[in-house]
Order: sequence, then C-alpha cells, then structure tokens
Amino acid sequence: MGNFKVKDHYFNKAKSENYLARSIYKLEEIDEKYKILRAGNVVVDLGYFPGSWIQYTSKVIGDTGRVIGIDIQGVNKKLSGLKNVQVYQKDIFDIQDLAQLSVSDKFDVVLSDMAPNTTGIRSLDQDRSLSLVESVFGLLPRFLKPGGNFVIKVFDSHHAQVYLKEQKNLFNEFHFLKPKSTRSVSKEFFVIGKNFKA
Repeated sequence: MGNFKVKDHYFNKAKSENYLARSIYKLEEIDEKYKILRAGNVVVDLGYFPGSWIQYTSKVIGDTGRVIGIDIQGVNKKLSGLKNVQVYQKDIFDIQDLAQLSVSDKFDVVLSDMAPNTTGIRSLDQDRSLSLVESVFGLLPRFLKPGGNFVIKVFDSHHAQVYLKEQKNLFNEFHFLKPKSTRSVSKEFFVIGKNFKA
C-alpha cells in the first residue's frame, strides 16, 4: 500500500474547511481549553510545515497580531495570502538573534508541533523526541516573554515525564493534554505552559 493514510473524520473535516492539515484541531482544542492565543499576540510556530497551526493562529490573533513560522522545509506558498504571517526556511536552532526573524522583541506565544524523524524503533524515537523537546525548552529564555504561553508536542515516555516534572516551575500553570483528534494509537500529547516566569 505504501502511502495509505487513514482518511478519518478529522482529515476530511480539514479538507472541507480548507485547512492544510488535520493537526489544526489539536491546536483549536488546546486554545479553546487553555486560552493560549489572544488578539494582537506575536507568535512563533516552530516546525510549522505544512501550516495548519499558522492558519488557525492567524485567525485568532487578527490584524494586530503576527505569526512567524520557521521550518527547515521549503516555504509553503499557500500561506502567502495571510497578511499577518511570515514564514522562514531556517533551522530554528541556528537563530542567534530575533532580528533574523524581523522581530525586535520576544514572543507572546511559542508553539511547537515538531517531531523528530522517526525510525520505528520506539526507544530511539522516544530519545530523539525528548532531545528535541529539551532543545526547544532551551530556546524559551531567548524566545518567550515573561508571562508568555507555550505549547509543545511530546512523545510519551518515562524519561519525558521525569524531564517535564523538572520544568513545571518555569510556568504558573502547566498542563498535559491528549487532544480528541489525536489518533488513539499515538503516543503523543501536548504540554501547555501558561505565564512563563523567565
């Protein structure tokens, strides 16, 4: 079968609502539950491709907000009609200075739906995922404003749980959520941090 994808409810819903991917509904549920995004926010989406989180964010933050997407994949031209969006083809970990993203200040919200390239070997994939999560947490002091919000995808494991417990104090609120649209076999969940203590 090769590339056979389950054409499930969320896949079809995304298609009919003109979203670029079914992952839109994960962010929508997180945002409705935890109020991560507000009108006027300046947001960065790490590993945004293909861009459904940007489509959602762009709508919520409105004309006074801005969302910047960064991905090592080529820029998705389908997002170019959105006025409050800028996307870059860059490695997020190469960014030394926010001026490289044409912003002068830290972000109100950092979003990361990034996943490592998986091998199918669970222990290896868990380690890769966790090291990516650790690297993104490492960016927060440079990227996220005090009081800012954070959403990151995590591949569940014992080590991940231990690591996340150690990060709890970085935020006033720290939540774990497995969105309804996550496939039941999936080991992923999202960590939501509110009010970054910097």
